[in-house]
Amino acid sequence: VQLQAFGGGLAQAGGFLRLSCAASGTIWRINDMGWYRQAPGKQREWVANIGSSGSDNYADSVKGRFTISRDNAKNTVYLQMNSLKVEDTAVYYCNVDLQSRPEFVSRSNWGQGTNVTVSS
Repeated sequence: VQLQAFGGGLAQAGGFLRLSCAASGTIWRINDMGWYRQAPGKQREWVANIGSSGSDNYADSVKGRFTISRDNAKNTVYLQMNSLKVEDTAVYYCNVDLQSRPEFVSRSNWGQGTNVTVSS
């Protein structure tokens, strides 16, 4: 299974970016999908996640500004980031919990990370 993330880049404070992450390979079922981020010199932190039913959760720091969504037909998770702040600058990683076969247990898979830089 591979996770390919897209959409990072440079934005100004108050601006927006949209991240996407597509899972490919042998996939039987995808459960939770989510985004994490790691700012320079800090530990990786959870940003948002979305369940297979579409229920979503957000870190307090992004609530009301970021929206997570998923397209099950495309095995893709998105993160719409609006009203960006300088403190949103980080490497963003997608995380997908999936089963490659019905007899296998669900496993967590990480994308390669995409850089988001927000300037003032």
